[in-house]
Amino acid sequence: MFIAFASFIAAVIPMFIYLIIIWLLDRYEREPFWLILLNFFWGATGAIFLGVIGSIIFQIPLNELIKIISDDNAGELISLSGAVITAPLVEESTKGFFLILMSYSKKFDGGVDGAVFGGAIGLGFGMTENFMYFLTYGTTPVAWLMLVFVRTLFSAVMHCLATATFGAFIGFAKFKPSIFKIILYPAGFFLAVFLHFSWNLLVSFENTTIFGFLLLIIYLFITFSIFQLSVYFEGKTILRELHDESNRGLIPPEHLNFIPYITRRYRSGWCPIGVDQKNYVKTATILALRKNQYKNSIGTRQKNYLKEIENLRYRIQLMFYNANLKYYNNA
Repeated sequence: MFIAFASFIAAVIPMFIYLIIIWLLDRYEREPFWLILLNFFWGATGAIFLGVIGSIIFQIPLNELIKIISDDNAGELISLSGAVITAPLVEESTKGFFLILMSYSKKFDGGVDGAVFGGAIGLGFGMTENFMYFLTYGTTPVAWLMLVFVRTLFSAVMHCLATATFGAFIGFAKFKPSIFKIILYPAGFFLAVFLHFSWNLLVSFENTTIFGFLLLIIYLFITFSIFQLSVYFEGKTILRELHDESNRGLIPPEHLNFIPYITRRYRSGWCPIGVDQKNYVKTATILALRKNQYKNSIGTRQKNYLKEIENLRYRIQLMFYNANLKYYNNA
């Protein structure tokens, strides 16, 4: 009973800490936390359930093939194939399935959101998988502690990075022509599968495990750097679109020195008295992103974005109108 409780705590708490961190990394238009939890929950339940069923079905013909071509080590090859072939293909499919569904939501704004949603799914999957591993293979205190250390710092992070990679590709392709989707969806999926495959293969052998750790550390560093660049360019997009709104007379020019910049947008003194600064910054940011999405959309989706843009402009105008009315009443 104690081992089960300790395993539950060791599986859940670190993943929730990771989840909050990746949510906070989306600094311009952070999605509601309940939506992040929804993706996390899919990874922890639906992706695991489908992954188990899919792995059993996928492994059956693979086992038969191995028995045909193998002479005396079929058992070892079957076990290895489950880790390096079946698990990467099936698990990245069950995690990525929900990402593709999420991409149709208006909350899915691009590569940054895709990486966050994908990372959340991967962490949920890693949490449940960790719990099962802790219960099954933590037969001694030392073995249990080693499992907690390795799977918390590496295996679960691998799941997070793999699905975040696929999510980033989906998000980047969302507002591109169809040819980009045809290329980027498979590319993102197979890069996620390759990371998963490489990690499982390297840690399957004692003399290559260290290379698995190094691979994951390097991949984490590269992914984090690309993510930060994506956030930076998102800020540039916001500045460009709001500059256009300033030329239209909606956004005061001096506000362009604050709204598109993470470190300045919530400083005091620049926002007019009577305007809710937090709401104003959020509305202006969404307006900028929707304008960019409108330019990269067609058909019904483009019309819907145009309606939302007009509504957002009206909300900003109303904020300033109410503020001016307040000044007038005070006078």
